Amino acid sequence: MLFNSIEFIIFLPIVFCLFWFVFNKDLRIQNLLILVSSYIFYGWWDWRFLSLIFLSTVIDYFVGLKIFNSQEPNRKKFFLWLSILFNLGLLGFFKYFNFFIESWVDLLISLGYEHQSVWTLNVILPVGISFYTFQTLSYSLDIYYNKLNPTKDFISFASFVSFFPQLVAGPIERASNLLPQILKKRNFIYNQGVEGLRLILWGIFKKVIIADNLSLFVNPIFENYHDYNGGVLLLGLIYFSFQIYCDFSGYSDIAIGTSKLFGIELMHNFKFPYFSRNISEFWQRWHISLSSWFRDYLYIPLGGSRYGKWISLRNVFIVFIVSGLWHGANWTFIAWGLLHALFYIYLFIIVKNRKYNSTEIAEISFFPSFNEIFQMVITFTFVTLAWVFFRSETLYDAWNYINIIMFDFNIPDNNRLGLIFVLIIIIFDWIYKKKINGSVLDSNLKKNWIICYLLGVIILLFSNQSSNSFIYFQF
Repeated sequence: MLFNSIEFIIFLPIVFCLFWFVFNKDLRIQNLLILVSSYIFYGWWDWRFLSLIFLSTVIDYFVGLKIFNSQEPNRKKFFLWLSILFNLGLLGFFKYFNFFIESWVDLLISLGYEHQSVWTLNVILPVGISFYTFQTLSYSLDIYYNKLNPTKDFISFASFVSFFPQLVAGPIERASNLLPQILKKRNFIYNQGVEGLRLILWGIFKKVIIADNLSLFVNPIFENYHDYNGGVLLLGLIYFSFQIYCDFSGYSDIAIGTSKLFGIELMHNFKFPYFSRNISEFWQRWHISLSSWFRDYLYIPLGGSRYGKWISLRNVFIVFIVSGLWHGANWTFIAWGLLHALFYIYLFIIVKNRKYNSTEIAEISFFPSFNEIFQMVITFTFVTLAWVFFRSETLYDAWNYINIIMFDFNIPDNNRLGLIFVLIIIIFDWIYKKKINGSVLDSNLKKNWIICYLLGVIILLFSNQSSNSFIYFQF
């Protein structure tokens, strides 16, 4: 079920009313309602894959109890690895089986071996599998590292795994943050609910007005890039940078806002990433739930920065390559991760990877200095260059796309309409950069009802109905 669909517009008020007005006396029944609603929400796409979520839930529920109750370290480690291998095995089969088989055959052919028949499967990638497997895995890891005690309430745990607002595209929640909120009694807080509605409205605006309309320019350009000169391709690349930002951050805003309606606070996933002044700061602001997950559950367990510069560089490299592979079974995503690794490693070597943190953008004055503008432009250029590999179908397409920009550049005569959508989001983000959630709406709705009304009218009149799926559903 899509957030920007008629089905969800009907679904959400029904669940909200049942949660607060029918089952508000019993927390266990409320959580059962969340569980059933989440399964309906996910099963609307394909009910067959509900079995995967349920199986993952059952495995990690019992694994968590076994890890906690085991006295011997080796026994704890055994059950932890059971959880790791199951979740990554599930993800690996559905997402990477054909990719590794085909890559192995290509390698053999490149080494001179005769063409071999390729045994592949017609595997459908379950929506959201990359997100909920990481979420359940965090539960086992948090128990193993003594950050969380397991719950014996299976219904509440299953609700944590399948919580519908963030089930298919995040934020990837930690068990230590989301599960305790599900386990305790919640009361409806008016201001929290209003904040949730504001975030939903702003997220829908970013998705259906900015991202979906930019897709009308991006898709033809990338699909037929040989037909355009470098200037048009550059514009298409810039448009895609803002399309994916508004598409994904819009989804996150709707997910966070919807969660607030049920008294639950999710972590923020975006903090104005295109105002970052280097790549390190960018990754503190872009898809925060994933980058912090890799930091806490991969980078630090590998040794982090505790064992010298070379080990640290190795760990950074591994994290970015794995991050690229997490996004998709294609060498283009690995190349995308490699580019970010190289950008980040350069900062690491010159010891500037910690120069900025994720709270400082709000402190920049309304009129930034020339140096700050220069840093933002350079960082955005690097990020945008890497997006070529993220969006292209093959490495060959990505290289050709870049070559045309470099060697056949002409200022485009058309295709500039998309710049209006780009400027809209830049202006709004910059004006409201002091607000952590990025919403253009103030908490005083009486003062800002005009903005709410205008956004609603704009969404109704100018939404692009031809492209309503979210980009990160494919991951």
